[in-house]
Amino acid sequence: MRRPTRSRGRLLVAGLVLCAVAAAVALGVWLQFGERHHLDTRYRAGGTEPDRVDITASVQRVDAAGRELTLRLLVTPRGRLAEAGGVSPAESLTLQTSAAVRGDLAFPAHGRISTVDVPVTLTAGSITDYPFDAYDTELEFGAVQGGEAVPVRMTLTNNDALFAASVDASAADDAAVFSVGLERSTSVLIFAVFMMAAMWALAIAVLIGAWFLLSRRKGLTWPALGWMAATLFALAAFRNTAPGAPPIGSLLDYIAFLWAETVIAFCVITVVVMGMRAESRPSPDPPASP
Repeated sequence: MRRPTRSRGRLLVAGLVLCAVAAAVALGVWLQFGERHHLDTRYRAGGTEPDRVDITASVQRVDAAGRELTLRLLVTPRGRLAEAGGVSPAESLTLQTSAAVRGDLAFPAHGRISTVDVPVTLTAGSITDYPFDAYDTELEFGAVQGGEAVPVRMTLTNNDALFAASVDASAADDAAVFSVGLERSTSVLIFAVFMMAAMWALAIAVLIGAWFLLSRRKGLTWPALGWMAATLFALAAFRNTAPGAPPIGSLLDYIAFLWAETVIAFCVITVVVMGMRAESRPSPDPPASP
């Protein structure tokens, strides 16, 4: 009579596992397409005059701990401003930038223009708010050639998959202006929340195991103690796999990691102390045979 029940139970477990795997795969595909959509989004500002300076800019990396991002620029003069199809400027070209970009960029006349990486300062936000930290910056690029201001057309993209960008693009006096907001991408946020939930789940599992050992007076049960101690050290390695490698002291630690470590360490110490007391008690004498 028990075999059908066991078979149904195994089928139920197998069905639940398959559903979980399918849900994980579907979530991964959805996140992949969602992140690609954000990374492929282009923001443009500036005029379309034939004689202008085209700037292609991309966010290569966001350093939240250092509060800066790396912006890669490709500058291409057009029309009468250029030589050799935009490879070099006809006259000395200067890009005037906002304060966040830390200085203007100069390109000598008749010299080949290559890509350049520039650091950009981030404002607002703090890495200690990980994974809910968000940052802002202001980008403004104008061009001067031959002592006169020339029109600028700029395209901005984001290549850092760990951050999602929201951009407000506009033009002012032949300059391109971008107000950029950066926050953790959806995939990073989902995995960080999952990590916090997993840390608490492991801590609660160890707490339940400790309660079982203590209530049953099991003494020093070494397999259980080994599992608890392994969980204590495994959590540290698990925490260090958080996307973006946040430093110790972030919100992730205060919500989950440090508390989970505290709970597990307390359980291990309590089980060892109470187990030693149980082991030190003399065992009752067996009843005498008649």
